[in-house]
Amino acid sequence: MPTQPTLERVSDHTGDPGQSPSSDGLKAGLKNRHLSMIAIGGVIGAGLFVGSASGIAAAGPAILISYAVVGMMVVFVMRMLGEMAAAYPSSGSFSAYADRALGRWAGFSIGWLYWFFWVVVLAVEATAGAVILNGWIPAVPQWAWALIVMIVLTATNLGSVASYGEFEFWFAGIKVVAIAAFVVIGGLAAFGLLPGSDNPGAGLAHLTDAGGFMPNGAGSILTGILMVVFSFMGSEIVTLAAGESAEPQRAVTKATNSVIWRIGIFYLGSIFVVLILLPWNDPSIAEKGSYVAALDSIGIPHAGEIMNVIVLTAVLSCLNSALYTASRMAFSLGQRGDAPKSFARTNSRGVPQVAILASVVFGFAAVFFNYKWPDTVFAFLLNSSGAVALFVWLVICFTQLKFRGIILREAPEKLVVKMWLFPYLTWATIGMISFVVVYMLFDASGREQMVLSLLVAAIVVGIAVVRERLGAGQRGAKDEITLS
Repeated sequence: MPTQPTLERVSDHTGDPGQSPSSDGLKAGLKNRHLSMIAIGGVIGAGLFVGSASGIAAAGPAILISYAVVGMMVVFVMRMLGEMAAAYPSSGSFSAYADRALGRWAGFSIGWLYWFFWVVVLAVEATAGAVILNGWIPAVPQWAWALIVMIVLTATNLGSVASYGEFEFWFAGIKVVAIAAFVVIGGLAAFGLLPGSDNPGAGLAHLTDAGGFMPNGAGSILTGILMVVFSFMGSEIVTLAAGESAEPQRAVTKATNSVIWRIGIFYLGSIFVVLILLPWNDPSIAEKGSYVAALDSIGIPHAGEIMNVIVLTAVLSCLNSALYTASRMAFSLGQRGDAPKSFARTNSRGVPQVAILASVVFGFAAVFFNYKWPDTVFAFLLNSSGAVALFVWLVICFTQLKFRGIILREAPEKLVVKMWLFPYLTWATIGMISFVVVYMLFDASGREQMVLSLLVAAIVVGIAVVRERLGAGQRGAKDEITLS
């Protein structure tokens, strides 16, 4: 293993950019419109629609500060990741970068933890989708709906990366249009500018008329941070997908530069509209969910069913991306000798078939656990993967600290995206994320999740260190790559 880490660059595509294979066996089947929508929709998870009500209940209007703080962390982390991904597009993204900058153990550990996170998400989203579909067609049991959803999206991912991109383009498109329409219509209603609206049009009054802006005290902002932080996971997916596009550098640069307005509109904008349409303690928010309650206050008929369709779309989008992301991380781990070699094989369509099927098998098992032992086995899986988002962000920060020097030394012309105020803002972001990790250990609602996540992380890191010391899985010749 070289003492000076080097960069790896996927060779230039040749021939038709829509079908040309890259040097790692994947095909550049994602078009610019696919990547643009993956980037935009990646920050909109089902958690935004179904989980925001609990955050509002905990912090009141001050939940806006919680979203703003977490959003700022994500913007900084994405800027760091964008710096590395623009120089070195890779299906392994931050795991591959950590491998080169921090050591084999780091790439192995964060890669497997990230894979574990997304295969558990498969089960969560499949079950959530099944609940909605069962409500519409109760003759089909929930478990059957979960099975159908998993099979359909598995087939999509096995078809080609273009199939994944096309499905995600439309799924994400529906989410984006729905939230944009909600922000515009809700904003007009809140200020009494929407003809025929049932909302009294109180303007900004609801931000302070029910106990003030921070009705539960300043400490509730931290509680809110813990409740919303995990709904931001997924922003980094575009950096994995860029490795299968014809213009990866352009896609990463565009996604990185647009993350600020995406978070501002879709998270802060939509939650702000909910809070100015209704008092934060309105019972309907807890009963119906924040977005349904807000739509009802405007007087939009069948608001609940409309939102169910949008939530189902968000669920399917998340499930689709979870399978794609888990399989590409498994593929990258296989390439680097940190997973079975079969994971790194692609079929004639440039699809890592074994990596996809392995991820799906674990996902199916997790769905089974959710129905059979929801309060024991599945609860453990859920809690032990819950804090992985924070671990990923920390690894990205520490990797970027070292990776900047590697890029400058070996290929300074590739530094087309730069982290602001380096290294000071990187260290500040590390401090912010570390504070959240420590706070979770002392918070009753987050302690179990953090302790179990740290336990699983310690086991994975331990395995990585033992493997490295034993010299297992030596790098192949093609893993020793340099930027040109």
